[in-house]
Amino acid sequence: MTANDDASTGERTDDEKTPTVAVTGAAGYIGSRVLYHLTAAHADWTVTAMDNFWLGDVRQVGDVEIEHVDLRDRGQLESFLNGADVVLHLAAITGVQDCEERQDLAYEVNIGGTNNVAWFCRKTGAALVFPFSAAVLGDPSEFPITIDHPRDPLNWYGRTKLVGEHAVAAMADGAFPAHCYLKSNLYGEHEVNGRPVSKGSVINFFVNRVSEGRELTVHEPGTQSRNYVHVDDVAQAYVKSTELLLDDLDRGKTGAEGYEIVGNEDMSVIEIAELVQSIAANEAGRDVENPRSDETFVESFDVDTARARHELGWRPERSVAKSVRSLLRDKCLS
Repeated sequence: MTANDDASTGERTDDEKTPTVAVTGAAGYIGSRVLYHLTAAHADWTVTAMDNFWLGDVRQVGDVEIEHVDLRDRGQLESFLNGADVVLHLAAITGVQDCEERQDLAYEVNIGGTNNVAWFCRKTGAALVFPFSAAVLGDPSEFPITIDHPRDPLNWYGRTKLVGEHAVAAMADGAFPAHCYLKSNLYGEHEVNGRPVSKGSVINFFVNRVSEGRELTVHEPGTQSRNYVHVDDVAQAYVKSTELLLDDLDRGKTGAEGYEIVGNEDMSVIEIAELVQSIAANEAGRDVENPRSDETFVESFDVDTARARHELGWRPERSVAKSVRSLLRDKCLS
């Protein structure tokens, strides 16, 4: 039962129907965009936000100030989360290299911190959204990929997210509703208070290289494919989940559901490099060296998104080419 639920009926009372949504990791690339879309879609909701500012440094999005909270401190975390109907848990140490170099920190945040959030939800009945990344899959051998694909992570980042996935599922059983996201590689850039907020993904990296007049270098083999999804599309998925989870709370539903939050495009690194090169030449007048133009492309990295379309009512809307074109125009022509 959430803090906003009536003890006798299990439903929110008339004077408490305005939901409270708490966002962890709100100063980051995705979290700050989730805040923007959440408050734009539901201006009447109470939205709280936290981060420990280890990497993200956004301090405010619109009217929502981001509090300094370390989710490893369970007392501090629960004080922040108190009263939340839905928790959007985005705080994490992300990236393979960061997790390999800081394994203790990745353990404390990705496993310990996620357990703290899930334990709060189990005690209070608050709903939860948790992304665990396609890194839990390792090298997929069957296609199309779905949320039910076998787990075989290849690195410490994937292993920590896999443990988090299991913890959320175990604690949600019989206690609270949860949505768990199998999320693919993000791209795109957005602004907060006039400042660009981005991430070093391969698409963003190539765009930045071109805008600086530098060559595009593709490391061998270059044919590896990944699925790519725009940060705005991902943020919209969190909004959709929040709306559905509030309905689940009213119905008394519990347990974890999984969704594939991925894009419509799966491209190899060489394809992305050549796309950026082509758009740079046509739109921004920038000529860059063609990276390994004789490379053979692999088959598509196919992911089945039917569940997210049918149950969440979510589908990706942005395209890689349109996003690259917009980014290059902004960076090269401004």
